[in-house]
Amino acid sequence: MIQCKRVYDEVAATDGRRVLVDRLWPRGCSKATLQLDAWLREVAPSTELRRQFGHAPDRFGEFRQLYRRELAGHPEYWQGLLDIAEQDTLTLLFAARATQSNNAQVLAEFLEEELDRRAEPSSALCYADRL
Repeated sequence: MIQCKRVYDEVAATDGRRVLVDRLWPRGCSKATLQLDAWLREVAPSTELRRQFGHAPDRFGEFRQLYRRELAGHPEYWQGLLDIAEQDTLTLLFAARATQSNNAQVLAEFLEEELDRRAEPSSALCYADRL
């Protein structure tokens, strides 16, 4: 299971593995006190894309498309997250105020689709016996 949560929210027993997926360290959070299992800067949107988006709601559709393209080009950044999500709850931590239009939500959606691809072969030949 994959879920998203702001870094400023309380830690819960249901969080499982907590991974920060922002390129920049969140403001007001001490590295000593933020409870997380990993910080994966490289899985976050590129600096150029992050600046271009600027958390503007009217640009989120374009941001989503471009960020997914970046993710598709670098599976080495996110494949380890799939292994975690298959075994445990994966909580993607983010600092943005917008809880529905941020990089963690796009990443979670992307990872869920990748997990679905892992679950069952999807080529036409695999379905030949089901016709």
